[in-house]
Amino acid sequence: MILDKLNDNSSIRKNSKFKLLNILHFIMKKNILLFAVAVLFSVSVSVSGQNKDKAVFRAPQPGFFQNSILRDDREVKERIEPARVNKSFMVDLSSASLPNKFDLYKNQQWHNAPVSQGNTSTCWCFSTTSFLESEAYRINKLQVRLSEMFTVYWEFVEKARRYIGERGNSAFEEGSEANAVTRIWKKYGVVPLDAYTGLLNERKYHNHQVMFDEMKSYLESLKANSSWDEEAAIATIKSIMNHYIGEPPAEITLSGKKITPVQYLKEVIKINPDDYVDILSYSQEPFYKKVEYKVPDNWWHSADYHNVPLDVYMATLKSVIRKGYSVSIGGDISEPGFDRMTQCAVVPDFDIPSAYINDDARQFRFSNNTTTDDHGVHLVGYLEKDGRDWFLIKDSGSGSRNNDPNAKEFGYYFFSEDYVKLKMMDFMVHKDAVKDLLGKF
Repeated sequence: MILDKLNDNSSIRKNSKFKLLNILHFIMKKNILLFAVAVLFSVSVSVSGQNKDKAVFRAPQPGFFQNSILRDDREVKERIEPARVNKSFMVDLSSASLPNKFDLYKNQQWHNAPVSQGNTSTCWCFSTTSFLESEAYRINKLQVRLSEMFTVYWEFVEKARRYIGERGNSAFEEGSEANAVTRIWKKYGVVPLDAYTGLLNERKYHNHQVMFDEMKSYLESLKANSSWDEEAAIATIKSIMNHYIGEPPAEITLSGKKITPVQYLKEVIKINPDDYVDILSYSQEPFYKKVEYKVPDNWWHSADYHNVPLDVYMATLKSVIRKGYSVSIGGDISEPGFDRMTQCAVVPDFDIPSAYINDDARQFRFSNNTTTDDHGVHLVGYLEKDGRDWFLIKDSGSGSRNNDPNAKEFGYYFFSEDYVKLKMMDFMVHKDAVKDLLGKF
């Protein structure tokens, strides 16, 4: 009974110091002083609620985004105004043993080297284009660099078209989803990167801020004046993009033959956009149903997401990467466990202990908007460490580039299994990798 009282934290908290001392006095009278000291130490540690993970307040330091991307923008002032310093509450991984070296990940799928999305919100396109490049190699042994901006251009056109059709009641923002890429490819095709880079005037990095603001202001003016001429509106949107990123080609020349982007997709890349499916896990919608992923970037309200319980989601992800597939995966990176210094993403125990990450914990964060759909990346490999998976993440964002540009880790992150389980909401994969799962829908 004495041991039960000592091991029951809630009981100890409810009892007064006087009662605890009485218990210890009784133990000492029984000549087991050493045992009492050991138990007292155990209780003090347990009651204090110590976490193994520590946190720090860290001020942001200028990195790749400020030093490279913004400096490439000729419209940015030579002297960038110093921003107000707001320290962030972050996990301190400085002394942790982390698998954050590229060469540790022996289980990798072929992929092109990381590329930067610049100052744009087009991670959805960079991550999924990278994924489909890997698919072209997996299926056809074709190593190719494809144009992200070709897809982005036509996605803006489709957003504007829906905005006009919905009389201004459809979102017009930079973000989108992985399945936007396959949707655009199916309609417009794709071209090699060297046929359309979207970079003019010897620019190295993309910057869509001025272009996007101009397009959005134009569409808002149409709404204010109830001017809904679709043909004229689309022509204007195209002219704005043509000015800033160039006009995409209607055909390309390959081996002396002119072909359209749709022909290039079908005859050269040989990828069928209909072969790709999205796996989602959140409990606000029925499991084993195709549902809408209710986030702003799903601006066309696609209801083609296969929703599964979290344990199935994780088991499926682990299974497909062991079968030789990669995935385009999206979720939240605005977390105290997302560390740009070590390039690792973890779930610190001051957030939630690993054992408590389940469907409800995941949904709770999605429902209260602490989990948002803010970044898409390409998962290209895995490593088993201490009985848990770590994932090699190819990233187009600037946070993965605040290190030596010559380092193998430049442009990569390393995600722990817990981080994916709690914060990464959906992934795209070839349907052949999940045949058994799809049979349940």
